[in-house]
Amino acid sequence: MSQKIIAPSILSADFARLGEDVDAVLSAGADWVHFDVMDNHFVPNLTIGPMVCAALRDYGITVPIDVHLMVSPVDGLIADFASAGASYITFHPEASQHVDRTLQLIREAGCKCGLVLNPATPLSTIELVLDQLDMVLLMSVNPGFGGQSYIPYVTEKVRALRSMIDQSGKDIRLEVDGGIKVENIGEIAAAGADTFVSGSAIFDENDYADVIKKMRAEMS
Repeated sequence: MSQKIIAPSILSADFARLGEDVDAVLSAGADWVHFDVMDNHFVPNLTIGPMVCAALRDYGITVPIDVHLMVSPVDGLIADFASAGASYITFHPEASQHVDRTLQLIREAGCKCGLVLNPATPLSTIELVLDQLDMVLLMSVNPGFGGQSYIPYVTEKVRALRSMIDQSGKDIRLEVDGGIKVENIGEIAAAGADTFVSGSAIFDENDYADVIKKMRAEMS
């Protein structure tokens, strides 16, 4: 399996000093930066756009930026985020009228692409395009807000998706987002996830390095 990645969600960071806070969490041992892009239409909240991504790149952030688009329609933002420095761009199939075309747009823009499945969205949704994906993100909360609790049945979904990916023979990351914390990350990793988005469980702590160290210990 791929190297295990911790991708703190900046939704929970200090926006008054975002560059410093992202620097701090990366210095504490995080691997990627996760962007939660919400439009108050597809999901009930309004967050950040490409300008914030570009600002972090200009600040000097060089690690992969993992952009999760919770917007509808989705296609119009892809080129903007690619230009702003996104590394991965993932979206919900429900937000695109033509999933295959949207995946092509992401690749043509020079980014890695992925699909995001809400807790109740079945894995069958991605079967026909699995070979085009660099990542599948399973939501373990209903998207829209940080700080929610992990939905337990998603663990079995992680296990089933790991089997799908392994059978495909493709190098596809299995990411989980929502309610990830020290107490449950080990179980989720054991089920087959390799990329973990965590917001409040990291940014709400005073010592980022300590919580990331504890997460890695649980995953090993």
